Amino acid sequence: MSTTEPRTTVGEALIHLLEVHGVDTVFGIPGVHTVELYRGLARSNIRHVTPRHEQGAAFMADGYARASSRPGVAFVITGPGLTNAVTAMGQARADSVPMLVVSGVNAMPTLGKGLGYLHELPDQRGMMEKVALSSTRVTSPEDLPEALARAFALFSSARPGPVHIEIPTDVMVKPANSIAPAPRNSATPLPDPAAVAKTARIAMQSRKPLILAGGGAKEAEAALRALAERLDAPVVETANARGLMHGHALTVPASPSLKAVRRLMAEADFVIAAGTEFGPTDYDMYGDGGLVVPANLVRIDIDAAQLARRPATVVIEADCQAALEALLDAIEALPASPESLSGASRASATREAAWAEIGPALQTQARAVETIRDALPGAIIVGDSTQPVYAANLYYDHDRPGGWFNAATGFGALGYGPPAAIGAALAVPDAPVVCLTGDGGFQFTLPEIGAALDAGANVIFVVWNNRGYREIETSMREVGVEPVGVSPAPPDFLKLADAYGIAAERLATIDELPAALARAKAAQKPRIIEISVE
Repeated sequence: MSTTEPRTTVGEALIHLLEVHGVDTVFGIPGVHTVELYRGLARSNIRHVTPRHEQGAAFMADGYARASSRPGVAFVITGPGLTNAVTAMGQARADSVPMLVVSGVNAMPTLGKGLGYLHELPDQRGMMEKVALSSTRVTSPEDLPEALARAFALFSSARPGPVHIEIPTDVMVKPANSIAPAPRNSATPLPDPAAVAKTARIAMQSRKPLILAGGGAKEAEAALRALAERLDAPVVETANARGLMHGHALTVPASPSLKAVRRLMAEADFVIAAGTEFGPTDYDMYGDGGLVVPANLVRIDIDAAQLARRPATVVIEADCQAALEALLDAIEALPASPESLSGASRASATREAAWAEIGPALQTQARAVETIRDALPGAIIVGDSTQPVYAANLYYDHDRPGGWFNAATGFGALGYGPPAAIGAALAVPDAPVVCLTGDGGFQFTLPEIGAALDAGANVIFVVWNNRGYREIETSMREVGVEPVGVSPAPPDFLKLADAYGIAAERLATIDELPAALARAKAAQKPRIIEISVE
């Protein structure tokens, strides 16, 4: 009887190392160039989810990462599989979402020679280096552990985003019996005591402090709340920070692009900006150039390059939670302000003015989102680029930290919602998950409802059907352009749902939505609710 150790390939080693790094789910579509990467997957503890398109795989990985705060992982084939995933990687980079994309690439002797091999690109890794934070080619079995260790170290110690690893087909099959995990060597930058002390001195002299919270602060709710209360400072939340401090008297869940919020910022004499990049889609979405950088601005960000892009009085390069906790230790409670200047009064006045500013039409759409929140407390609502999502990004207070996210800011990829919601539902199966999408965006990634059924992702797809790209049509009319190309006829979503074996219903008014959501939640299966909007 032979005592030879069973042969392990690079593909099998990949699966083992992913398990070591805590990966429990992979989204991907296998192909002839990646078959070897799947070797051993069936014997592992990693769940594989098959989307209907590689873009869906990466969007699912994005939603999984945002909902779980763990990296999402996608497997895609060489060439078209990877180019299909690029859009989703762009969205992940814009929103600092940890995503690992593992692809194949043609055999090493053929690379860059233009010989016409299947799925060949002139320079696949060169292309990915323009989108991903990094792109690494594994050229020998010994390269694999280090490539994965670097990726997961980046996810945990720096500003995250998409990372790409490609494995040539002739390397995938090589023996890898001696492969062992490499150490991560991740060290998150700690707050500079001098910067913290300087911030504390400025804070103690302020009378109208303010906090701006971005997506980088979504894991730091307790510290954020405590510091806001210590300073008696209103907290303005960008779209990616919604859900923090829900219902709190100091919370201002409104866009910094609104005039009411800009007034609050302009009147502040001390501002802490925690985990926000000051991007135009949050701070100048109307392109009017009205943002004025606040005086005595303190910026907290884990990324030094990001801090360098916007000048500030003090910069603190650190994770938001660590920085906010350090400031909490250093800053004493400020003297009580007159009622008219108190943080709660300033926040309340700003909320009222911001709500009035968005106007009746957007208020109606934002109330539709509030209806979902109130019908399904603690739900994760994943949005696409559709009118109620635009409205709620302007003003909406969610009830779960990290439970409101969408692609209507930053990169703005249409079709994001359905697959991202599937990823979120698989990451957090105990939470209700709602995908809020429009009829136009839903058609970008509509087949992924089949993947939801296959994977047991109990997503409630709420389709805002206004029969076209209404927001773009409005934008055209506002600048005197006769609308063209904005009225693609939607299909009968109920019939399509039936073809997939998914229950669906059509509502005539928003008033019917709470009961429909209750029915969908009770079903514990994917379900479609269409709202016809005139």
